[in-house]
Amino acid sequence: MPLWPVYTGTNEPHDGIAELPPPPPWRAFDGGPALPAPDTSADTAAVSPDRTHRAATYRATEETVQLVNAALYLRRPLLVTGPPGTGKSSLVYAVARELKLGPVLRWNITSRSTLHDGLYQYDPLSRLYAARQATAPTGTGIEDHLRLGPLGTALLPHDRPRALLIDEIDKSDLDLPNDLLNVLEEGQYEIPELIRAATVAQVMVDGGDRRVPVERGRVRCRAFPFVVLTSNGEREFPPAFLRRCVTLRLRQPDDDRLADIVRAHFGEEPDAYARTLISRFLSRVGGGDLATDQLLNAIYLARSSDLGADSLDELAERLMPYLSEAQHTDAF
Repeated sequence: MPLWPVYTGTNEPHDGIAELPPPPPWRAFDGGPALPAPDTSADTAAVSPDRTHRAATYRATEETVQLVNAALYLRRPLLVTGPPGTGKSSLVYAVARELKLGPVLRWNITSRSTLHDGLYQYDPLSRLYAARQATAPTGTGIEDHLRLGPLGTALLPHDRPRALLIDEIDKSDLDLPNDLLNVLEEGQYEIPELIRAATVAQVMVDGGDRRVPVERGRVRCRAFPFVVLTSNGEREFPPAFLRRCVTLRLRQPDDDRLADIVRAHFGEEPDAYARTLISRFLSRVGGGDLATDQLLNAIYLARSSDLGADSLDELAERLMPYLSEAQHTDAF
């Protein structure tokens, strides 16, 4: 029988991704030639010590585990919404670490982001300059001036899924979600510059200098990537986009989960003052947006300083202002 759940939320790395059942017939992909998975001999699911720590300490809810597995089984993107600081972007790092998917590919969205940015970047001016400087015709091909973007790299024909974070999709231009529809639905794209240039080109990928073969400028995935799109809820998305995603809404954690998060980050039970800060944090959540990071910062300083209770309370209030646009002045 196929393994369920593949992602367990226990933060213990394992090879369960190999037991993922075949995709639904309407989500099967056959790209090739197959590319090996990235090196997972080390903890490469994060690109910095901060991301490594967050991946190892992430605490998934039961709903999160269920919907992550739904996205993996259905080969669908996972749209994660919720208030700032609820772990939306940390989730993909935790999944990549547990399932040994390799380094997370990250695409940070701005109002100027386009689909082309996520697929690949081509610099014709640098190619022209190289051609003028070259004494021989070698080394001036288009592939030397083209690099796949995070989305373009994720859709390469890897023999196991890559992990891709498309962060803050709600900040994009209105057209980007619709532009993503066809690429994420078909699992493929074309590079016109390479279609006209060569049969097989060795192209650089996102996140390193490794090169991969691209035949006739066409890329089609083999194992659909684990794609997480995050949104702070600043806009609505078109129904055609939403129906192609599995949607997960994260909520502010309750008392028990906050204590579990503190335990994971500090390696021990919350002390009496940390419990007090947790209670005060929860009492203020209804008044505006607060991030778990703010609570962790306050607890860390309480543990690391010799300030008295009054000074700690004043410092904690300054560390945990509301994040919403409307400024609040409620006493902590």
